[in-house]
Amino acid sequence: MRVLNRLLEGISSLRLTIFGLSAALVLVFAGTLAQVRFGLFFIQEEYFQSWFVWWSSSPDSFRIPVFPGGHLIGAVLLVNLIAAHIRRFSWTWKKFGIQLTHLGLIIMLAGGLATDLFSVSSYMRLKEGETKNYSEDSMRVELAVVDLSDADTDQVTAVPGDVLADGGSITDESLPFRMMVRSFYRNSELKMTGEGAGASVPASSKGTGARISVKPVPRATKMNDRDVMSAVLEIIPEKGGVSLGTWLVSDAMAAPQNFEVDGRQWSIQLRPARYYKPYSMTLKDFTHEVYPGTQIPKNFSSTINLADDVNHERRQVLIYMNHPLRYLGDTYYQSGFEPDNSGTVLQVVRNPSYQAPYIACVIVSIGLIFQFTFHLTGFARRIKPVASK
Repeated sequence: MRVLNRLLEGISSLRLTIFGLSAALVLVFAGTLAQVRFGLFFIQEEYFQSWFVWWSSSPDSFRIPVFPGGHLIGAVLLVNLIAAHIRRFSWTWKKFGIQLTHLGLIIMLAGGLATDLFSVSSYMRLKEGETKNYSEDSMRVELAVVDLSDADTDQVTAVPGDVLADGGSITDESLPFRMMVRSFYRNSELKMTGEGAGASVPASSKGTGARISVKPVPRATKMNDRDVMSAVLEIIPEKGGVSLGTWLVSDAMAAPQNFEVDGRQWSIQLRPARYYKPYSMTLKDFTHEVYPGTQIPKNFSSTINLADDVNHERRQVLIYMNHPLRYLGDTYYQSGFEPDNSGTVLQVVRNPSYQAPYIACVIVSIGLIFQFTFHLTGFARRIKPVASK
């Protein structure tokens, strides 16, 4: 029991609070400086959306943790606040407002951590008349292996890009073959063989890669740039084991590549990760208005037909700035448009804790108002007899 009390005392101590806040300040300062060299998205992933900040002498060498990351600091502050609230909790009307304020802060910290861990942001590009039931993640890629034997339905086996980075053999019970990762490039540059100075070697023996060379390049750091992931795969059928050669897949290659195994047609493609929905969205009309005499957007909106056969939902929705569509946990924001105004770009956000900040602000406001009113009333009662004399 004594050990438990000491542990609770250490977790709820003010020293731990000061340490967590100081570490957060150092992390923000270091991340801001590093952002100049490595870019916003890379620093956000390595510093603020991680449990530790890692250091290594080279990209392929062993990494060691050198500082707590944003997730760890946030979790420590959250646990510290909860422990302090439990340890010092005492039910009196005099401290009721303070207890409510602490509860609101706990909800706010927990909601922020949950948002960072579980929220997913993607996008949906639609041209007028086009229908989709999925959104795409521009920051993640997947290897899509599609069975084309059924003319009406495509059976897709998606392999996350992180699995390709691990290398080795990729197998799945739905696939009659295995794929060996022969080369992997976190960021790469592709060019046609024979272009430019110097000799160039084809990246693969089959498919489009037989005419393309690939070389590794440093991670993208500019605001509008992103990594171009590529990999070279060897496809080996499970029956017979005769290799179908090596195939280059890359985020820079838009078209899938087809091959045949056991009399069935298959395709492979490295593409942005897709999140499929139990409903579909059709762009009926897109409107883009600009200020007269300029190309500055004034207003753009999308008229969407929402169709959900499972929940028997069919309706038309207008999405425009500051007026998103919320449906089944997804929020659709009007984000952009195609350069030729032929379609729209909707940002799709799934955040299971999006209500936490609103609830926290209401609780904190009630706590502060109650505490202020309680002390104001007490002060008024004390000065009333003096005023009557």
